[in-house]
Amino acid sequence: MEVKLPLTTDTEVRRLWVEMMTRQLGFSVRIFVPSGEPDELRIVEKSNWTGQGFVFPRSLFSEVRKRPELKRTGVYIVWGPGESGQLPKVYIGEGDLVLARMDDHARRRDFWTHAIVFTSKDQNLNKAHIQHLESRLIRLAMDAKRSELDNNNVPQSPPLSEADVADAEAFLADMLLCLPVVGVSLFEKARVTEQAGKTLYLRVKEIEAKGVDGAEGFIVLAGSLAAKAESRSIHAYLSTLRRALLAKGVLTDAGPTFRVTQDYTFNSPSTASGALLGRTSNGRIEWKDCNGITLRDIQEADTS
Repeated sequence: MEVKLPLTTDTEVRRLWVEMMTRQLGFSVRIFVPSGEPDELRIVEKSNWTGQGFVFPRSLFSEVRKRPELKRTGVYIVWGPGESGQLPKVYIGEGDLVLARMDDHARRRDFWTHAIVFTSKDQNLNKAHIQHLESRLIRLAMDAKRSELDNNNVPQSPPLSEADVADAEAFLADMLLCLPVVGVSLFEKARVTEQAGKTLYLRVKEIEAKGVDGAEGFIVLAGSLAAKAESRSIHAYLSTLRRALLAKGVLTDAGPTFRVTQDYTFNSPSTASGALLGRTSNGRIEWKDCNGITLRDIQEADTS
């Protein structure tokens, strides 16, 4: 018996395609630790991906540099403590021979303590591909504003065919899925997902802010207000963080207050409230839902 599928309109087809492309799907990441020591070299691979990532501390570079994979074309990220003490300092680069660039950074750049190198197992990445990846990563890091970039300029992506752009973007998409798995969350803007908690509010005098407690950290929503003045007892790290956020434009002058210009992830509710209020703060008490219930009471109720 022949089964006929129902006809759909072009609009319906587009709707279904967009839904399919934007749906969050599960994926598998394999992390292999050759030495058996979790803090040493980790080799990262993702299901249905030709790429490989090599994450390692600088102290092991002399050993890691012997691996043949670093003699391939690839893109890399090195990072370490930033000058602000709050945001990491990052350099993003590429090389026909990644090892040569890494050797140069080992001699000339003192700040980095860790690195990750991405190459292709089938060696199908060419010079144009990795230049495109480098350019895109730098722009993503600039937009996310979660690091101090050590790159002096933003290289332009080279001219690529439509097919090559698609290949490079697909490789980039898998890289961006793997990076947070190994603790590198430098390229994503804050994103409120369906799994995030309810909207919480911070209301103190002229300060009014909204936030969400998410899996990666506490997300303060764009449009929230922050105090200009700082208390004398504010922790130094909060004061330094506020200066860094001002320098990056995450906080901007709004007359009597500062305004948050984009959704931004803080490492904890207390860091978020402290940065907004200009003083030491217990975020689990300061952040409340629309009924005045504190984040602490919400979390304790969820576990009872």
